[in-house]
Amino acid sequence: MVTILDRTNLIPATADEKRVRHPEKAHKPDTEVLRKPEWIRVKAPTSKGYHETRDLVRSHKLVTVCEEAGCPNIGECWDKKHATFMIMGEICTRACAFCNVATGKPNALDLEEPENVAKAVRQMGLQHVVITSVDRDDLADGGAEHFEKVIWAIRAASPQTTIEILTPDFLKKPGALERVVAAKPDVFNHNMETVPGNYLTVRPGARYFHSVRLLQRVKELDPTMFTKSGIMVGLGEERNEVLQLMDDLRSADVDFLTIGQYLQPTRKHHKVERFVTPEEFKSYEDIAYTKGFLMVSSSPLTRSSHHAGDDFARLKAAREKLLVRV
Repeated sequence: MVTILDRTNLIPATADEKRVRHPEKAHKPDTEVLRKPEWIRVKAPTSKGYHETRDLVRSHKLVTVCEEAGCPNIGECWDKKHATFMIMGEICTRACAFCNVATGKPNALDLEEPENVAKAVRQMGLQHVVITSVDRDDLADGGAEHFEKVIWAIRAASPQTTIEILTPDFLKKPGALERVVAAKPDVFNHNMETVPGNYLTVRPGARYFHSVRLLQRVKELDPTMFTKSGIMVGLGEERNEVLQLMDDLRSADVDFLTIGQYLQPTRKHHKVERFVTPEEFKSYEDIAYTKGFLMVSSSPLTRSSHHAGDDFARLKAAREKLLVRV
């Protein structure tokens, strides 16, 4: 997926190069890096589509999460020209132990970004687009209005495009969630990331039950809206904790669950405690379906926005099948 970050209003390149990407992690000791098993390895991308996308990224001086996070699916997604747009800048106000997005004081919002994103969606002829963002705790609404404007702009420029959003938790931002839901995205995704016992070490700026409640609130506001959430495994969680998380998400009526293997970006990040086997991922998938999820994607290489367009079509079909059965 071509993940395009807002590069407007960034500090000059010379200063940007000198800025420490993760100042909060600089003092931490290096963590052990486990050797990847065969099932998590992928071949180096060589397809024509991949190189065309790479040339597009280079020529427009774009920064991609795909490259910076070392996503194992980069070859497949870039070959298909899948697109995720990361709005509101590239500097996050949080410092999660698993994430490679830069931490610090963000820049001002680009007021032209909604129209620019919509223009890109139209020019690329996207049938489905994912809109995500950094956490913007510095903004009074957490960036809700900006999400709203981006959704509206895409609807106006490319009415046939379905829109999936992957949002922050809008913690301590009253009314923010309501604004975003009112803008009518087709899929509302908010990732839990990990089990509650890991939050203090893996996701210290967030609150587990706030995130569960956020997803539940989406359904209360609009029962027809698809909801989605994802977690990483290999962070030291126990199997029973993953199963309890599934129950918590089903209590919030979440439709779609993704489960993928955590891969640490650098030695300063949280270490991979273990590599979960493909058989375990399949077991999680089978159990999640028995718990009532309409869609489950569970594999070592599963990522939240991977195959998002195809999965949305399957999600709609699953709901229609369920309604017919009822």
